[in-house]
Amino acid sequence: MAGARPTRLSIAEVESRLAHCPGWELVDAKLYRRFDFPDFNAAFGFMARAALIAESLDHHPEWSNVYNRVEVSLTTHDAGGISELDFELAGRLGALVD
Repeated sequence: MAGARPTRLSIAEVESRLAHCPGWELVDAKLYRRFDFPDFNAAFGFMARAALIAESLDHHPEWSNVYNRVEVSLTTHDAGGISELDFELAGRLGALVD
């Protein structure tokens, strides 16, 4: 994918893909998921592993952490909406905990 500009998916494509992406939903035109962990260490560990994945994809989440909770929103700014990259990252983040 190097050098290729990501393409925004249509709403129908996003909705179809969401059916196969457990835990994720469409919120404010972004893929969204809340991850809950037993404690802060587990949440921070998830974020550290997620950061390595995001860096390898060169695609970075919008996220926040409060104690044992990590909230993640995904969108592709270069594409002006949700792209295949967002679903790739969503799947990999989900695989860390599911």
